[in-house]
Amino acid sequence: MSEVPFALQRLGTIMSPNPADPLEVDGVLNPATCRGRDGTLYLFPRVVAAGNFSRIGRARVRFEHDDPVGVERLGYVLEPTEGFEQNEHTAGVEDPRITYIAAIDTYVMAYAAYGPLGPRIALATSHDTQSWQRIGLAKFAYEPQYRTDFDLYVNKDALLFPEPVTDPQGRLALALIHRPDYHVQWWNPQGLSIQPAGVTEARPAMWISYVPLDAVQADLRNLQLWHHHHLLAVPEQPWEELKIGGGTPPVLTPLGWLTLYHGVAGEILPNVDHQPHVRYCAGAMILDRDDPRKVLYRSPSPILAPDSADEQQGVVDNVVFPTAVDVRANGRIEVYYGMADARIGVARLQVPAALPKVIA
Repeated sequence: MSEVPFALQRLGTIMSPNPADPLEVDGVLNPATCRGRDGTLYLFPRVVAAGNFSRIGRARVRFEHDDPVGVERLGYVLEPTEGFEQNEHTAGVEDPRITYIAAIDTYVMAYAAYGPLGPRIALATSHDTQSWQRIGLAKFAYEPQYRTDFDLYVNKDALLFPEPVTDPQGRLALALIHRPDYHVQWWNPQGLSIQPAGVTEARPAMWISYVPLDAVQADLRNLQLWHHHHLLAVPEQPWEELKIGGGTPPVLTPLGWLTLYHGVAGEILPNVDHQPHVRYCAGAMILDRDDPRKVLYRSPSPILAPDSADEQQGVVDNVVFPTAVDVRANGRIEVYYGMADARIGVARLQVPAALPKVIA
């Protein structure tokens, strides 16, 4: 076993595109997972047709000897039918993350809606994992200390905590990690960066926002409006020199909230959808149980890097992109991740007994 804390043990490729299906010609990738009420594990892949047209599918995960080995396709749960999921070139519902929140007895999906102004965070809910009801685009309350409107930004890589936490005002709240991009280019061809006041780091980074629990218990539509935005983490290491973003929904461990995130290094070319000169790796982050704005640990080096053939060659080469977890017995966690924007892999993670000594 590797000495890297939280290192992932690959179990293999679990889903690849069906070459006979035109709806999958550009890959299956970046899935959500959740356990149904019957205990079945379901996978919700982003499925991409020609022209970068993305749907969200549903599949049943197959196991052999207690290991995930494949999937049974069950169709689609979301297609880009709404105006905020379409633009003049293509359409997409992308990169879902699903969290079951017992406090509201609801599955909540956060996904990227590829609309006319670029990707935005959208939300949908379900009570059975099969039928999903859109809430719409997430809205971020204006807060004077930042002197900017977060709804101006392209935003993606969103994920929710499965349990209420305490917000900055001391109330029980649901929390959302997201990744706004300060480069507002859709109305300025030369590009314009509008950073929140007091934020000196211009590279895309991870934020956390909140919505009061009692408001959501009263009406699920209140999941749409988020408050008390806080900068959670910025790029620090060479393997994440370009940007970082959220990955897997947090899991509560004895060490705190564990979430995996992605870091990007290399060179980003302007006006290119599939970047040829980037490298996506994954790291681990531990957040405080009671105040998840506090980062207790962060990986100094990747826990997963694109080293296998399926991770190095695909629609976008050299990408590992964790987006889902399945908590098993004895502290075992299985992580589902995108491979080169073309396939889906699974790896196993064992939480260490103590927090590693390298502290962020």
